[in-house]
Amino acid sequence: MDTLSHSEITALFLALGLLLATARLLGETARRFNLPAVLGEITAGILWGPTIFGALAPAWQTFLFPRFGGGAIAFDGLTTLAIVLFLLVAGMEVDLATVWRQGKVALWVALSGMLLPFSFGFAVAWWAPGLMGYEPGVNHLAFALFMATALSISALPIIAKILIDLNIYRSDLGVTVIAAAVFNDLLGWLVFAVVLAMLGAGDGMPLGHTLWMTLVFTAAMLTVVPWCIHRILPWVQAHTSWPGGVLGFALSFCLIAAAFTEWVGIHAIFGSFLAGVALGHSSHLRERTRTTIDQFVSFIFAPLFFASIGLKVNFAEHFDLLLTLTVLALALTGKVAGSALGGRWGGLSRRDALGVGFGMSAQGTMGIILGVLALQYGLINQQVFVSLVVMALITSLVSGPMLQFILRLKKPRRFPDYMQPQCFVKHLEATDHREAIRVLSQVAAPLINFDPEAVAKAVLAREKIMATGIGKGLAVPHARLPGLVKPVVAVGLSSAGIDFDSPDDTPAHVICLILTPIHDDGAQLEILADIAISFKARVIREKVMNVSGYTEFLALLRSGQSS
Repeated sequence: MDTLSHSEITALFLALGLLLATARLLGETARRFNLPAVLGEITAGILWGPTIFGALAPAWQTFLFPRFGGGAIAFDGLTTLAIVLFLLVAGMEVDLATVWRQGKVALWVALSGMLLPFSFGFAVAWWAPGLMGYEPGVNHLAFALFMATALSISALPIIAKILIDLNIYRSDLGVTVIAAAVFNDLLGWLVFAVVLAMLGAGDGMPLGHTLWMTLVFTAAMLTVVPWCIHRILPWVQAHTSWPGGVLGFALSFCLIAAAFTEWVGIHAIFGSFLAGVALGHSSHLRERTRTTIDQFVSFIFAPLFFASIGLKVNFAEHFDLLLTLTVLALALTGKVAGSALGGRWGGLSRRDALGVGFGMSAQGTMGIILGVLALQYGLINQQVFVSLVVMALITSLVSGPMLQFILRLKKPRRFPDYMQPQCFVKHLEATDHREAIRVLSQVAAPLINFDPEAVAKAVLAREKIMATGIGKGLAVPHARLPGLVKPVVAVGLSSAGIDFDSPDDTPAHVICLILTPIHDDGAQLEILADIAISFKARVIREKVMNVSGYTEFLALLRSGQSS
């Protein structure tokens, strides 16, 4: 039996550790700037790939990320498993009932939003293939169908994240976008399955067999299988340990479905995606179980896959500006115009229809995955692959800000966004509310170039009008200051407690000083509401008194928001 050598095992584990650490670090950095995490994760791969690390230290890059041999096969196997599990999570986000509840609006948006960019992509790839990077010898019809699909598919995980960030995920418009994206993805993967079958991905299986088995499998996974899973899950939960039993069942089902679709010739990820759809349809799958699977995959396996994309090609050497602009223009105009027209035909106003258009335009993860598979099967060259990756990232970056601008939305304000490390006082040594306000004013004032006494005076003046103790150990002294550019929040923790005259007559242990611009009417209310929500859970209020510093304070708040 062939095994990895000592050197290959060393290189494999070192490469995985470095790649995962860098991908997580850059992914979190991207999130800090309100960018998709996938942007940072792909950047990590570009840093370790032939574009940068390979140019600086080619021998080391070849040692860590070999193109041939046992180490390369093992690495490819891990990244294939990673994307199979990622598509399971993406499928679990699909709510089939949502498509039907939204009726004709979602259907119009989905059909028009796919038909127009699909037509654009197919027409250019068929009649002017040179503009799309076509190379002689490649199946022309398969190439045209692939480019049409790549330009028309939507990235459901990215779209959902954008809508959540904008606080419109559960609005009528948000549900319409999600429902249309679900239908769009299902159609896109079916077309791509046909493309893979045309390329002979099924190891000699006749195209006709592949197509009818794909259709039967898809129909079963959308109808009969969800019904069966809905009845099996209660038994699994009742007779197995939690969450191991449900997790084991979900992952086993995913891998079996992936194996079947790989066997029939349409790639494993199509099976795992439909497995996620079937699993996610059951109300017996607890939200905590969904979250556990999502975190397990999204924070470990997904970063490895997206980072591995940067290892595949030299992005600097194979970047073609004209090709990239052509692909980007076709994708963006076709998707936005098609989805907006569908929205108008479905009865939406012009503004909402245009908002839906940009909401559907994010192609992110799905467009990149299609590009990886097409490159793997030799359907596209490296220039086209780089252009598709760039297009997918740019459409994902543009979607959120344009949606926010068109609908005139404001991103929800979180009070930690207006804090600095020096604004956190772990041991607030104060005996009354006046002294507490003065201490917090002294740490906040230097950040805004204000006199501490002037700040304290303004806050105390507001305190005389109405006490700011809100109960449950919280106090929110605040003031609106002329000349202040943006809000500032300072937090102090008092183990003894300070009397802020709260309604429940309890002393305040967490005191949040809020300073906002006098012209910004909504800032104060939004920050106050966020503080109340953040400390709503009793366990958070208890744990916050034991944090060691500012970093642990932020970590506690983020964990509380996640739960």
